[in-house]
Amino acid sequence: MSIVTIRNVEFINNPARFSDVYRFRVTFECIAPLKDDLEWKLIYVSSPGDEDLDQELDDCLVGPVPIGVNSFEFEGSAPDPSKIPSEDVLGVAALILTGSYKDQEFVRVGYYQNTEYDNDEMKETPPSQIMFERLVREISAKPRVTRFQIKWDVQPPTQGASAGAATSAAVPSANDLDGMDVDNKPPS
Repeated sequence: MSIVTIRNVEFINNPARFSDVYRFRVTFECIAPLKDDLEWKLIYVSSPGDEDLDQELDDCLVGPVPIGVNSFEFEGSAPDPSKIPSEDVLGVAALILTGSYKDQEFVRVGYYQNTEYDNDEMKETPPSQIMFERLVREISAKPRVTRFQIKWDVQPPTQGASAGAATSAAVPSANDLDGMDVDNKPPS
């Protein structure tokens, strides 16, 4: 059982220019107080066949994390164009948000990102040299969610043991969110 479950990831600036920062809000539920911070990372994958080209755009620590529904805003830098092979700039790339606790990844939320020129003429006949200042990106609304079982150092409260449970409103589970593909994987 996971102690932390993502409820929603909302991109605040989508679509945007290729060079703009990524801004989004993550909402998650925690069912037991955590002793340590959660670590979140944003990774840009331009070439799926070459992990060396993946770019960690930013990371942040969130904590202490109380029981209940929590949210935070995250801002990540745009990818470094010099680290993207020219044949992989236009078209589809991946954007991955990972959540970890004590160096154990418990969730990975992946999105497709489409990058193209900002006008029809350049889309139809791209210039020979990439003009990054003219590129726009759009992140798909349908994420792919993969959960990993990890060793949490806390136990979820037993039924009826948490104070105020009788007056708490039900919170929909991540499985109730429309448009999310979900995989559950055992620890690697």
